[in-house]
Amino acid sequence: MSGSEEMSKALNATTPGFPDIPSTIVRATIVQASTVYNDTPKTIGNSPFLLLFFFLRVSVKIVSNGLLEFAEKAEKFIAEAASDGAQLVVFPEAFIAGYPRGYRFGIGVGVHNEAGRDCFRRYHASAIVVPGPEVDKLAEIARKYKVYLVMGAMEKDGSEGRFLGKHRKVMPTSLERCIWGFGDGSTIPVYDTPLGKLGAAICWENRMPLYRTSLYGKGIELYCAPTADGSKEWQSSMMHIAIEGGCFVLFPDHADYLFTDWYPDQHQEAIVSQGGSVIISPLGKILAGPNFESEGLITADLDLGDVARAKLYFDVVGHYSRPEIFNLTVNETPKKPVTFVSKSVKAEDDSEPQDK
Repeated sequence: MSGSEEMSKALNATTPGFPDIPSTIVRATIVQASTVYNDTPKTIGNSPFLLLFFFLRVSVKIVSNGLLEFAEKAEKFIAEAASDGAQLVVFPEAFIAGYPRGYRFGIGVGVHNEAGRDCFRRYHASAIVVPGPEVDKLAEIARKYKVYLVMGAMEKDGSEGRFLGKHRKVMPTSLERCIWGFGDGSTIPVYDTPLGKLGAAICWENRMPLYRTSLYGKGIELYCAPTADGSKEWQSSMMHIAIEGGCFVLFPDHADYLFTDWYPDQHQEAIVSQGGSVIISPLGKILAGPNFESEGLITADLDLGDVARAKLYFDVVGHYSRPEIFNLTVNETPKKPVTFVSKSVKAEDDSEPQDK
């Protein structure tokens, strides 16, 4: 008898007989597609800028990014995913209004450019207000196809909305800071849904260890990572996060073109992001993708039992943590640029005796 056979017999003799409880299987689809730039309505299908992530629930009003026509393209992908049995559909970063790759908006040190301002005006016009007609449209689509919908959007700040929730990017990268605002700790949600615990990190937020840890601390299982980074090196980051967090990573990217201030049209040769959308299990297995070829859907069946299997040996905020040495505090208080404090006026003079 070989050593491996002896080991197997020994394990079978010492392992208690637990009942065979079936795992929960969730079918998830990520969308790899570019935005219809400067045309939010066509993107959906029939400020400070804040990169938003919307968790749109079947029974709740949903939020999108942009004008109503943008639903055309989004609904086409959602319908196709739902026809294949998808329960969760995840879109790329800034799918509504678009990721402005290559745009300069005339920005330069000590330079104020009228053409750049007008370019920004058009980009600003593609963003949406939350709540609004685009939210209603996406809610209608989500209900129609009975899916949970995660949508990347550009939002014009200034209104409140609560559907299932939203995440605002806490740290825009490089020149993104010239056109996008900053999120705070009040929009770092992980939602306990029937599909699993759902949350998101946008683009290079995924490189922020403390941000990731805050999501792990909330028990994230379905980790959505919409990103504008189409590099092959990014695949390593996604693999690491899946193993580190013991969670499913769903990474949708754009198949995108480079836009400039000089050439408003795009050409096939100008593609600068080939995509790379991928779905990875908590055990580090690639379940679907990566797709570096074209627009399209990437679908996989997620066995949520893999979350427990992965954490048997490594649980980053559980048995493998050392809270007496390392501790993270997350401030979830909303940060407002302007706060109004009203002066209170006493109804009675404190010197007068009070009735008993």
